[in-house]
Amino acid sequence: MTFTRIAVSGVFAALVAAPAIADQWRGWNIHPEDYPNSIALETFAAEVAEKTEGRIEPEVYHNAVLGDQPDAIEQVRNGGLDFANFNMGPMGQIVPATNVLSLPFIFKDVDQMHKVMDGEIGQRFSDALAEEGLVALSWFDSGSRSFYNTKQPIMTPADVEGMKFRVMNNDLYVNMVDQLGGNATPMAYGEVYQSLKTGVIDGAENNYPSYDSSNHFEVAKFYSITNHLIIPECLCVSTAAWDALSDEDKEIVKAAAVTAAQEQRALWAEREKVSREKVEAAGAKINEVSDPKAFQDKMGPVYEGFIEANPELESLIKDIQSTS
Repeated sequence: MTFTRIAVSGVFAALVAAPAIADQWRGWNIHPEDYPNSIALETFAAEVAEKTEGRIEPEVYHNAVLGDQPDAIEQVRNGGLDFANFNMGPMGQIVPATNVLSLPFIFKDVDQMHKVMDGEIGQRFSDALAEEGLVALSWFDSGSRSFYNTKQPIMTPADVEGMKFRVMNNDLYVNMVDQLGGNATPMAYGEVYQSLKTGVIDGAENNYPSYDSSNHFEVAKFYSITNHLIIPECLCVSTAAWDALSDEDKEIVKAAAVTAAQEQRALWAEREKVSREKVEAAGAKINEVSDPKAFQDKMGPVYEGFIEANPELESLIKDIQSTS
């Protein structure tokens, strides 16, 4: 009996002394490892692991090795992935309110976007995402998007007429190009380079770092600064992972996400400068559009159609536009 008590006591003591098993978090990222978003996500993962003393050990999987964004969104929603950096562009099919962020020229500039998303309006979007299984903890920058093509500089909307442009899979982007007289072609990002090279499409639209890192500047040398879209990105955690956290760990994870966003924005601003210099040195022809308002004025039907289909979102649009 004595031996049994000692043995049981020894096992109990070993169990008490054993460290808690870490919660291994898997994170999705579409970008290469040296991208601003990727660096910031690694900062997020390191800070969470350190501040939780190893209770949570996040690992980031870059280059979309865990699937494209639509697949990754579903995996985060159902708890198959724990966190991710998502662009809001394709999110509208799941969370309709986020389509507001994809309206052309909804933001005056990037600074206004930061102010909107870091404040009460950004919280409204976070609440809408949370209803669909995604907890948005902070907002990353993705710069402003402009058109580039294989044929000519774009100075006025007339220069877009007849050209085929790749867009992300969202009706708002299709309507935007249609209103400018072009032909919109939703297409997976990975197919764009070859499609530009072979003439399947004439152009696409994106920011400087993506234009650079994708090597699209090699085959589409005319980049025209329209700044037609300024779309924020989220650092999102699955509700399953979030709800399993203690209040203390929720504060740690949230703070790490905010730190990561601050780093990402600073790195992004620097990367934009470097990317512009790189593509210009390689022969890309960059031009400012002569009259940005001419492009903005073409978007009336896009807004009218959107509000007609989503009257409950009209006040949200006005609140964003009135934020200075």
